[in-house]
Amino acid sequence: MPRVTIIGAGRVGSTLAQRLLEQYNVDVVLLDIAPDLPRAIALDLMQARALGGHDRQIIGTNDYWDTAGSDVIVIAAGLPRKPGMTREDLISVNARIVIDATRQALARSPEAALLVITNPLDVMTYLAWRASGLPPHRVMGMAGVLDTARFRHFIAEALAVSWHDVSALVIGTHGDTMVPLPRYATVHGIPLTELLEEEAIAEIVHRTQFGGAELVQLFRNGSAYQAPAAAAAQMVACLLGQRRQLLPASVPLQGAYGVEDLCIGVPIYLGAQGVEQVVELDLTKPERDAFERSVTALQEAIKTASYLVD
Repeated sequence: MPRVTIIGAGRVGSTLAQRLLEQYNVDVVLLDIAPDLPRAIALDLMQARALGGHDRQIIGTNDYWDTAGSDVIVIAAGLPRKPGMTREDLISVNARIVIDATRQALARSPEAALLVITNPLDVMTYLAWRASGLPPHRVMGMAGVLDTARFRHFIAEALAVSWHDVSALVIGTHGDTMVPLPRYATVHGIPLTELLEEEAIAEIVHRTQFGGAELVQLFRNGSAYQAPAAAAAQMVACLLGQRRQLLPASVPLQGAYGVEDLCIGVPIYLGAQGVEQVVELDLTKPERDAFERSVTALQEAIKTASYLVD
């Protein structure tokens, strides 16, 4: 049975554990530094198996040795955003958490793929990649799948259609400088630009860019967890070979899009071998300019924490 370790038993980590157990053929190890918390969540989920109709196993632990032999390591540990706090405000605290978790987990599972969820996502993915020593194809961050899901939802809502009919794409950072691409959005094959006015599209783009902040304000003492967990589960399924998909993710770039030594959201083929290919889009000048602004903002953010892995 494939084994997935989730580091961080907060809302995202515990919700991801539940989704993996109930929807995919995989066993889970849930690790957290909080005494008893991961064991309590694991016991609760084990007791739910008879009602959920599956026999998958979950272990809750505070010990990294229990994670040995994992096929995928998901890092969801770290502080969540609070109202008025940007993802970048979290860098100094979460960087140390992610670097330590990466090194400890990979010491027990050196062949695992690494999926990062902790915010600020692109910075944490870069630091985890640097700390891991893994080749680029085995490290990725969950961002574009979530941002694209939000983009699709807002389009479907505006047109009062099923999300099944909507195809869309978001690239760039997982933050305010993300780049939703209306030119690549379609509704049952019809370009979005033929269905909505420019002003309405601009409003959807803006709401997508600030979708996380909107939820932080509504939660008041927390942030999104259902959609992030669902997005991560989709990527884990790809890494376990249960599907192969073309989707956006934050990955280490080695020249694609003119970017070197940086993790940022781009379309990729994701499968059992990890990142199989980076897909380079033919961006218009406004799209390219927006993407480059995203790159510049990310480079500045990374400067504040990259010394931690030197």
